[in-house]
Amino acid sequence: MAWLAAGEGYEIALVEGRVAARSASGRAAGRQLKTLPKALKDHPEVDRLRRLADWLDRHEASCVAQVDAWMVSSLPVPTALIARVWPDEAWQRALRDLAVVGEDPQEAGFLRDATATGELKVVNLDGETVRLSPRTVLLPHPVLLPDLEDVRDFAAELGIEQRVEQIHRPTWQKPAGLAESATEVRDYAGGSFPTRFSLAARATALGYRVSGGYATCKVRDGAGRATEAAVWIGEPYYDDETSTGALNWHDEDGRAVRLAEVGPVAWSEGMRMAAALYAGRTIEEGGDA
Repeated sequence: MAWLAAGEGYEIALVEGRVAARSASGRAAGRQLKTLPKALKDHPEVDRLRRLADWLDRHEASCVAQVDAWMVSSLPVPTALIARVWPDEAWQRALRDLAVVGEDPQEAGFLRDATATGELKVVNLDGETVRLSPRTVLLPHPVLLPDLEDVRDFAAELGIEQRVEQIHRPTWQKPAGLAESATEVRDYAGGSFPTRFSLAARATALGYRVSGGYATCKVRDGAGRATEAAVWIGEPYYDDETSTGALNWHDEDGRAVRLAEVGPVAWSEGMRMAAALYAGRTIEEGGDA
């Protein structure tokens, strides 16, 4: 970003997301200062840059959230849309190096670039850089990727780093032999928290929605059907010690979904939420723990 004049003898700019200043005159001209001078603390241009920095942070977070939603919802994303947003650095950071699959399942690779004409440059699983121009692409959830461990090893060889957690996202496979009538999982029930508020705060900090007595996350499968995973966290306004409860799933009408009917992505994401909440539980120490 260009340096802007601010007061006598100073210039300011956004550097790595914060307002920085440098001398504009004298022997130190052009040298960036370690801290913002007191004379600039309340300068209008400094305030404007701070507000811009806040907006850029929110924009980047919204880009990451949207790309994450595309992935967990199995939504086909128009290639033209990716090409249109690619020049925006926040979108580019969210999308770069994600595994993408074209209309042909064999068209898979890590996204490296998008051209204005709608072509995607990807590194395929043979290590070759190829150009794809499908009408839409999928950003597959890792539980749907065959040979996931091999994909992870290959990504490590390429030095792949993803802004949106995809190939290294923890996954859970639905076990076989579930009871036909079963509707809940208790693997992560019983995690104690000092207050219901602290458990709800953990859910919110992890990006989950808190509604009534539940922490929830919604997933759409490839057919567009929505399933909501929910973990009981305690009655609202109840501020004594509480524990994580069972995990279950509901359809769009609020009806319980039997475990045998829960899709692979909904299962994995529900278990991921339950495990993440449980990980913040109070751990007893000492001989009686």
